[in-house]
Amino acid sequence: MAKRRLNKQQQFRIRKVQEERAARAARKEKKVQAQAEAGELGPEQEGLVIAHYGQQLDVEALEGEHEGEVVRCFVRANIDSLVTGDRVVWRPGKSETGVVVARGERENVLKRPDNFGALKPVAANIDHIILVIAPEPEPHDNLIDRYLVAAENTSIPVVILLNKSDLLTERNRASVEALLGRYSALGYEVVRTSAVQFSGAPSPEVEALVKGKTSAFVGQSGVGKSSIIQTLMPDEAIRVGAVSESTGKGVHTTTTARLFHLPMGGDLIDSPGIREFGLWHMTPQEIEYGFREIREVIGYCKFRNCRHMGDPGCAIDAAVAEGSLSPERRQSFHRILQDMAEQQARGLKGQ
Repeated sequence: MAKRRLNKQQQFRIRKVQEERAARAARKEKKVQAQAEAGELGPEQEGLVIAHYGQQLDVEALEGEHEGEVVRCFVRANIDSLVTGDRVVWRPGKSETGVVVARGERENVLKRPDNFGALKPVAANIDHIILVIAPEPEPHDNLIDRYLVAAENTSIPVVILLNKSDLLTERNRASVEALLGRYSALGYEVVRTSAVQFSGAPSPEVEALVKGKTSAFVGQSGVGKSSIIQTLMPDEAIRVGAVSESTGKGVHTTTTARLFHLPMGGDLIDSPGIREFGLWHMTPQEIEYGFREIREVIGYCKFRNCRHMGDPGCAIDAAVAEGSLSPERRQSFHRILQDMAEQQARGLKGQ
């Protein structure tokens, strides 16, 4: 796919930013090396990244005299990008700070592309993704499918959680239930709850989902991710924003991915709300794989060069006719492919 075309001024600015970052990293690395040589760094020990702030991390010590403490850490320049949920090796320094010197093996990592097509890690070592939707803002197949396609390509299980179920009315109930039914029929776990109906206590449905697991909550703004976390961790200060009455869209409330330990056992990662999950970095084959029922039939088209856009003998159209693929999912699949083609034609990756 074609990347975004930059003019000379934009290229110059990017080079300057990269040079400044490299210079800061070099200065930081020199300082860390000096501390190590002077014996100012403590012994290596295991830690868990619970928050990420640009060039610094909050690391929870998992062993040693600092066990259970959260330490603000710098990262050695030779370490790849770290995200919330990563297990690391770190060394304590002076002034209640530390230095991350290595990253542990990852079981998985969830990524999404930025506006230039570069993949940005979101969270690591998660047991399942809890995709939160709500009657308001109105849920759509296409947005849900973008999350599912990304998750299917990382082999991370997904649970679809309908929050704010108390907002179901005669006006929206039929469409929401039909939408949930389509995903339940595909084998996705679907759970219903309402964070506001339990007077600040966690709902039994949500507690059963997160107990003993590392969960990543994703979904567009306004669906109640932060409200759910407040019921699980009432002592944590998470600012909750209301859905705009004029636009029906949520206000972004969480600014960085954080990991929380839950009283009932398990960990929870809350990442910034996003309204659209970009897939422009993926190939058409990866998009096909991201649809469970489509990947089962994709090799049975009459012609090898089938574009799956109404071509004669297309196995996807046959699946719709047979009832194994819903028209809504086919439309969502077509829209994602069309969006990718349009972005490629404009030389863009995301926007």
